[in-house]
Amino acid sequence: MKSIRSLTKYRGTSCLNCQHPLDISEKYCSNCGQLNSTKKLSFKDFFNEFFANSFAYDSRFRRTLSALLFHPGKISKDYIQGKRERYANPFRFYLSVSIIFFIIGGFSNNLEGLGNINNIRPKELSPKEQNKISFNLKEVPKFDNPPLRITPLTIPHDSEKTYQDFYISQKNMDSLTFSEGFQKQLNLYNHFHKETDISNPIRALDSLQHSNSTFNRWVYKKIVDWNTILKNPEIFLKYLINKLPLIIFFYLPIFALFIWLIYWRSAFNYMEHLVFTFHIQTVFFVLMGIALTLDNIFNWESAFGVLILLFLFYLYKALKNFYGQGKFKTIVKFLILNGIFLILALIASIFSLIASFAIY
Repeated sequence: MKSIRSLTKYRGTSCLNCQHPLDISEKYCSNCGQLNSTKKLSFKDFFNEFFANSFAYDSRFRRTLSALLFHPGKISKDYIQGKRERYANPFRFYLSVSIIFFIIGGFSNNLEGLGNINNIRPKELSPKEQNKISFNLKEVPKFDNPPLRITPLTIPHDSEKTYQDFYISQKNMDSLTFSEGFQKQLNLYNHFHKETDISNPIRALDSLQHSNSTFNRWVYKKIVDWNTILKNPEIFLKYLINKLPLIIFFYLPIFALFIWLIYWRSAFNYMEHLVFTFHIQTVFFVLMGIALTLDNIFNWESAFGVLILLFLFYLYKALKNFYGQGKFKTIVKFLILNGIFLILALIASIFSLIASFAIY
């Protein structure tokens, strides 16, 4: 499309974007870079430009992926040396690959769930059990308008205590230290929710005659979430997995800081170490995505182990090629970085679990 729009007969004497004076011989504006063309945009031009941009991105995507996989460390070195037009932006490329990876992972979980559903068979009840259920259902009281003050519906089998045995008024709770009051509050809210099955914090606080504060509502909601997760951990696991690309995105700059400290004598600054870190993590997602695909198609569970070993070898080669140090120094720093990575990953996992649950 640009070859048509850039013809001399369509060129103007000023840029339509920034009004910078131009000559007919100038193909692009020297001030803003826009194509010097006065040709009106047609329906055909619109779609030609859309697909041209899409194919150009795909071309850079393929070129970046090929360089990443088959030339460890080369793309990072090329990028920081200014050869950036031929490759995709490392941060955008990482996000694109990570999204694709977690889509593949989510699709794999869905397939596994479908397989489990197909294997489920309804439990056949004996006539005695059916009569027992029918008898118990007749005894359940029915309310057109349930009272606001709730009495326990069920009592746990492992204890004769009810939430009333753990009851503490708002006034007494405020008179305690924060840790003591918070512990009693958790016990009370936990037993109250289990026995009454009330999930609405406002209704629960009103029943308990506790103040309708933001903190009290948040505590009760976390108790409800916790009991829900205990019944169905898969709900929270899926929620956490959906947040992993963002969590790792903020985790990588911290890991890049340790790489910078280990290679503090190198000529690279922190941002250049960060570019290298994002490229490495992108390769990890690509390899794990391939492992997931192989496992789904060929049921090859050992693909993960094979590709993790391949990634470790790739990391060693990338460190050696990018930083240009000898084998011995590279191996030592390779081992140190892997140890740091595992420690940071453990800390990040714990923090992510706590933070994710707090905002769940």
